[in-house]
Parts: sequence; structure tokens; C-alpha cells
Amino acid sequence: MKSLTHADYLALRRFPALDGLRAIAAVLVVFFHYGGPDRLQGWAGVQLFFVLSGFLITTLMLREERRNGRISLPEFYLRRAFRILPVYFVVLLVTAAASALYGTFTSNGIGPALKYFLTFTNEFADASPYGQSWSLGIEQKFYLVWPLVAIALGTVVLKRRAGAAALGMVLAVVVVNFTGEHSNPGWPLHYFSILTGVLLAIALHSRRGFALLRPLTTPAAQVVVSIGFACAHLSVKPAAELLDGTGGIPGHVLVIPLYAVATAVLLTSLVAPGPATTLLSTKPMQFVGERSYSLYLVQTIAATIIWFFWPDLSGPWQAVVVTAMGLALASALYRAVEIPMIDLGRRVIARRRARNAVASHQSGPHQPGPHQSGSQQGAPQAPTPQSAESSRLATIGQAQP
Repeated sequence: MKSLTHADYLALRRFPALDGLRAIAAVLVVFFHYGGPDRLQGWAGVQLFFVLSGFLITTLMLREERRNGRISLPEFYLRRAFRILPVYFVVLLVTAAASALYGTFTSNGIGPALKYFLTFTNEFADASPYGQSWSLGIEQKFYLVWPLVAIALGTVVLKRRAGAAALGMVLAVVVVNFTGEHSNPGWPLHYFSILTGVLLAIALHSRRGFALLRPLTTPAAQVVVSIGFACAHLSVKPAAELLDGTGGIPGHVLVIPLYAVATAVLLTSLVAPGPATTLLSTKPMQFVGERSYSLYLVQTIAATIIWFFWPDLSGPWQAVVVTAMGLALASALYRAVEIPMIDLGRRVIARRRARNAVASHQSGPHQPGPHQSGSQQGAPQAPTPQSAESSRLATIGQAQP
């Protein structure tokens, strides 16, 4: 069966299967927290989000660079801010206010942890009703640092970027040995997962890298890889038990790099058309995937509401009902906060581009800006309107929990 070509990949305007993958990841996490089958090991859904995030954000940057000859840092940070911060702070405010009204602001941990939540060092906070937001601390530091590193290494030299990502992965493995006593042991390995997605994006963007991975993009390979990934996911618990205690590190920490690599292989196969892509891009999958960020953040609020009306509910049915309630709340946030703020961010960026275009026209020819690669000095300076693919990636490349 025919595989995807590099030109086909670069021409893709969106990756429809990734909505479904995000949907599965979000539901896995909720099931893990609220009574889902232990065999599912839904905590690994966060690692899915991390790999997805690294892949999508880096792909967005590379395609912007290919289109405009440069990466606009202000626009990158504006997109991230309008996509991530509004829902994050709305849910934090509701959680803190409800805790204060209920008289548990300090006892449930939300009060003491506010300093971490407000500075996006969430992964270092103790348990609280907003504890699921720990992954946002990991994500935000990646969003802050990686674009700067990519530009500093040269906006065209993919080998340098790939080397930087690989070095970061090695450092994550090394540093994890010094975090065994931490309340979140092994937290550096979460960056291993993100950087795995970064490396995948760089590889697929490169002609040589894509040639190596191209055999995975046939429909038949997609079926085999998807089945293999499902088996790998179901093997997370026995693998963690087997590895537990090696080097004094918990097994669920040691299995993270293996899971991240398996996810990268799955993502490679899912960028192409095929049976799994068709299934993951159905409307129900798209519906949940678009709301996955809000669902992840509101899961504790949803569980509290269910507990208030149905305190005896437990087990898999609790997981199902909490997920349903979470989706209802997430849909409200999606319509009332996420979409309006994303649209506002796009308008802010459009106005900024218009101002820059006027200023560029008035000032006449000029030298490349500080964020322009030296090897791209002959490229057009004025940003062109964002393509549908770039706009889509800016949305689906959200802060994944």
C-alpha cells in the first residue's frame, strides 16, 4: 500500500487523528483519578499529552519558519497565552473560591499551593483540589524556553535543534536520579516525553528523517502500530512492576521513556490516512478532543459535584459519570472562555501584524530582525497571513496536561 511522501506531509493542513488521540488521553486521566480499571493505567495519558505537545508546537514553529523565513516569538507567546491562561485561571479561581466558601481553603491544600499555581511551578506543590494542574508547570516552562533555544541555534539548522532536544532527553534521564525523594519523583522525565515529540517533529520536517520513518505511514503499518501501541499501553503496569526499584527509582517513572518512544511511533503512523486515522477523526472523538484541555482542568470540580449528589458512587461507573459531568462543564468553558479568548488572541495578532506592516512600509527596506536566521536573510521580511494549517496547529497544539 502507498505510503505518505514528504511533500504530502508538508502539504497536510491538519492532523485529524490527533483530536481523537487527545480525547483518549483526557478520558484515560479522568478514569485513572476516579475509579477506572487499574489495568488501564490512565496516568500515562499525561505522557501522551506531553509527546503531542512537543510535536505540535515544534511543527507549528517549523512550518511558520518555512512559510515566512522566520519564527515570531511575540506571536508564539501571544497564541500560547490566549490559549492556556484564561481557562486555567478561571478554573483556579472557581476552585479557590469554592474551597474558601466551604471552609477548606487551607486544610485541603489549595491555599498553601497558590504560590505554585500562580507561578506555574505546579509540579512542586503538595496535594490539593487543583493538583491535576501539575503538568501545566512542566508545559509552561517548555513553552517559555524551547522557542528561544530553537532560534538561538539557528532557524534553519535542524541538526542543531535535534541535538539540543537529544541532549535535553539525556539530561532528563540523568537528573531523575537526584529526584527520588521529591514529592513528584522523576519529574525531569516529563521533559523527556515532550522532547521526544520535538525530535519527531524535526525528523518528519526533514527530508532525510521523513525517509527513515516513511514505512510507518502506510495504512497497513498504521493498523499494526496502533495494535502494538494498545498492547504497549496495557503492558504499562506489569512493566512498571518489573522495573520498580531499579536504581532506587519507582517503576512508573522508569517506564515513562519507553512509553514516550511508543507514542512517537504511533504519532508517525497517524499523520497519514488509514483506518485508525478515520476512527480517531470521527465527530465524537473530535468533540471530546477539542474539550480535552478544559476536561482535564475541571475533573476535580466535576467529581465534587457528583460526590455531593451521589456520595456512594464508586468504581468504573464513577469514572463514567465524572467524565460525563466533566464534559458538560468543559463544553461550557469551551464555548464561554476558550473559543472567545482564542479568537481575541488572533485579533490581537492581526492588529500587531497590521501595525508592523505599516511601520515597515514607512521605514522602507531594512535589515533582518533579531529573530531572523542569518541563513534566511534573503527571505521575505513581512509576515504573511497565517495559513489554515498554522491556525489549526495553534489551536490543537494547546497546553496538554
